[in-house]
Amino acid sequence: MVSGFAWLLVFQLAGEVMVRGLQLPVPGPVPGPVMGMLLLLLALIWRGGPSDNLRSAGQGLLGNLSLLFVPAGVGIMVHGHRIADEWLALVVALILSTLLSMAVTALVMRACRGRPQQPPAPAPEQP
Repeated sequence: MVSGFAWLLVFQLAGEVMVRGLQLPVPGPVPGPVMGMLLLLLALIWRGGPSDNLRSAGQGLLGNLSLLFVPAGVGIMVHGHRIADEWLALVVALILSTLLSMAVTALVMRACRGRPQQPPAPAPEQP
């Protein structure tokens, strides 16, 4: 499992080096790990799948994923008074952003699917 974590960190470091060294325009607040995950994906495709060490490291991370929600829960508890003061704006923003993301997703899916194929018209009968 330790070697699996080491490989994850190596790919994250490689992503950081690539983004900062080549000044690549990778989106997101943390572009290094995004590039590292892309490199890891390419390596896994090239290799044909993860090794047992990498698989056990990933399962260990997924098993403890709920711990990553603790800071968000603490933030909600600490700033509860602000949430109570601005609840209407938060609810409106959540509803509108959800509807907007659903609409954009539907439009992207429609564009990716393309137009449905029309069956060819039957050929006219010859006398």
